[in-house]
Parts: sequence; structure tokens; C-alpha cells
Amino acid sequence: MSERTAVIASRVGLHARPAGIFVAAVGELPLEVTIAMAGEPADDAMDASSILSIMSLGASNGDTVVLRAEGEGADEALESLVKILETDLDAE
Repeated sequence: MSERTAVIASRVGLHARPAGIFVAAVGELPLEVTIAMAGEPADDAMDASSILSIMSLGASNGDTVVLRAEGEGADEALESLVKILETDLDAE
């Protein structure tokens, strides 16, 4: 299982637009990706391809989240997702 942490960079957190961009990127991957707030048990992780899960996560600017995936290409996939989360998508 590959795991990466990311600090949410969007000024208002993972609200509709940044969450939508992130979910679309996850949906293009041939892997199941989960997301959780840092410090939460892995069993509480949510489906990262679900906009409802991402919105209910309640991640704000500066919060740390943990992404997990398993399978071929998981490390590269998680790195690309970290880059999305650590970009201020509200500034674009």
C-alpha cells in the first residue's frame, strides 16, 4: 500500500471546484484511492473518487490529508494527486 500526505493549498479548502478537479483526476486512474484527514485510522478513509466523500471530509486550507492506493503505478498516481491538492486551485 502506497501512502502520501498532502497539505491542502486552496484558500477555502476542498470545496466544490477544487474537489471536482481532484475527483476528476482520481477518476482517470486505474486504482482505488482513499483519502483521510491526517491522524485518522486507515479504516476511516473515504473513497477519493466520490465528490460527496471529498466534500464531507471538510478539509480546509492548511489541513493535512493522507492518500492511499495499492497496485501498479500507485506511487506515481499519488504523487500527481498530491500536486493537485498542494496547488491553490482558487488562484487559477
